[in-house]
Amino acid sequence: MAVVTMTEYGALPAVSLTAADGAQITVSLFGAHLLSWKTADGKERLFVSAQTPLDGSKAIRGGVPVIFPQFNVRGPGLRHGFARVNTWRLDGSGGDGGSSFLEFRLNQDDLSPEHTEAWPHAFDLALRFTLHGDALAFDYTVHNSGQQAFPFGVALHTYYDVGHLDATSISGLQHQQYTDHHLNTLTQEYPALHFTEKHDRLYKSTPSLTLNTADATLRLEQQGFSEWVVWNPGREDARALVDLADEEYLRFVCIEPARIDQRPLEAGATWTGKHQISV
Repeated sequence: MAVVTMTEYGALPAVSLTAADGAQITVSLFGAHLLSWKTADGKERLFVSAQTPLDGSKAIRGGVPVIFPQFNVRGPGLRHGFARVNTWRLDGSGGDGGSSFLEFRLNQDDLSPEHTEAWPHAFDLALRFTLHGDALAFDYTVHNSGQQAFPFGVALHTYYDVGHLDATSISGLQHQQYTDHHLNTLTQEYPALHFTEKHDRLYKSTPSLTLNTADATLRLEQQGFSEWVVWNPGREDARALVDLADEEYLRFVCIEPARIDQRPLEAGATWTGKHQISV
């Protein structure tokens, strides 16, 4: 039987879900931010920086930041949007058979005044995390509950704990076109992507790819999103990040399902994105 517990992560109110097999997730109400995912063997699968504030004063470095309504600076508003820096509501939890879930919601009434002024639209976000054996599924929906269309972009900015970057690779992207941080558009001809320098790449979406680390193989799948973003800051950029210790870049890779360009969502319409990680 699944167990749901109200807890704290740092100074942040959070919710923990422990499945019958011992797998566990912990989600902060601040940002509906997944901070920890442990599979039934007790292994932590996500990275959170030891330097990041955990008091709600700024966005969290690590885990799974929820991006809405814009990716990075691809829009006129707050970088990566406001969803990751507002407090969501726990809207449901449960379990049946071999799966258990937590669901969180955010709408315009939950926003701080500064974000309401900057985003004058009625909306409803729902994010469900489902544990099923050695898999974690995300169901992310955006509903336009207003009278006019609004533009939006989304992403699930997942930081994977890879142990050590030298032993990490990503397969499933051969022959895929990508844009790098120099805005070059290239095609990856080699079978596996290895990390020897900074990577900030935007790949056209594929149904799945594989993250290989020293002690695990993770299969990543997505539906509804249009890109994969692959990011590691490398040594020099890591040193410039105040919420990341200098050597912590060696411990993680970000691979995120995304819809990076803002596109319109008509009044009354709903967008859905699905993502699953299987160990």
